[in-house]
Amino acid sequence: MIEVEGLTKYYGDALALDHLTFEVKKGEILGFLGPNGAGKTTTMRILTGYMPPSDGQVRVGGYDVFNDSLEVRRRIGYMPETVALYPEMSVYGYLDFMAAIRGVKDRETAIDRVLDACDIGDVRDKLIGKLSKGYRQRVGLAQALIHDPAVLVLDEPTIGLDPRQILS
Repeated sequence: MIEVEGLTKYYGDALALDHLTFEVKKGEILGFLGPNGAGKTTTMRILTGYMPPSDGQVRVGGYDVFNDSLEVRRRIGYMPETVALYPEMSVYGYLDFMAAIRGVKDRETAIDRVLDACDIGDVRDKLIGKLSKGYRQRVGLAQALIHDPAVLVLDEPTIGLDPRQILS
């Protein structure tokens, strides 16, 4: 499902990724562990097409991340460490907007599915700007799931969640 070969990234003269190679098959879960500055977020940004590598190849579902960017983005749900949320939108309105951007056919059903999966149905009509950090984090997860992606990439998904929320 994900194939990474020789992935290298420089920021100026600083080497962030040095010929990283790995594979993730359908149904597998991969986690990146390491200290700050180890390249975890950089790798995820490259996998999702948000940042180009300096060298190497990345394929998702058989599609090259940069030559077939739109096909890759159709297959990936991405929740960056800081999700771009619109504080003046309601949770439902935001998810409807994200579903429309993603080309989801039955948006209402998709929204109901992610509201339930992320346990945020009780705040569906609230403005995002009025939500706690934990609820905003769950809205960010819901937007990553809205189009039922084959691959889910989550960067620091439990930041802002209390221990009970992490377990549920």
